[in-house]
Amino acid sequence: MSSVIVSLLYKVTRKLLTVPSVLLRPETVKDAELLVLRHENVVLRRRFAGPVRYEPADRFWFAALSGLIPRRHWLRVFPVTPRHPACLAPQVIAAKWDYTARRRTGRPPTPAAVKKLVLRLARENPSWGHRRIQGELARLGHRIAASTVWAILRRHLIWRVCGSR
Repeated sequence: MSSVIVSLLYKVTRKLLTVPSVLLRPETVKDAELLVLRHENVVLRRRFAGPVRYEPADRFWFAALSGLIPRRHWLRVFPVTPRHPACLAPQVIAAKWDYTARRRTGRPPTPAAVKKLVLRLARENPSWGHRRIQGELARLGHRIAASTVWAILRRHLIWRVCGSR
């Protein structure tokens, strides 16, 4: 998170250093519009192949320039509606705590080591059924359901050899 803030501050500072030269010119509004359009071109060139996505630094830059342009011209000038940096804070915090990409639905997969152990026990003890194998795994400290053992055996066509069902 701190690297994002440092990067944002660096980009904003770099762009704000160009603002005094614009403010000293007589036609400030037109120059600010030109800066917005130039920055929009930079963003479009950066995202040439894919859809345009504005980074927080881009939105911050547009918000800084929005004070120089009358509000009635915003829709004509800005590619996105500029928001105040304070309005972006909840989005930054929400993005930091967003775990939807890591969230999984359903039962977690059975570890490969447990699957190998089930298959080994089934091959070495052909008279054992899936419940016996599950009991032996429980004694070894592996918590696994008997139905999961049955599914593993059935998937590897061992259920015909074992005494289960």
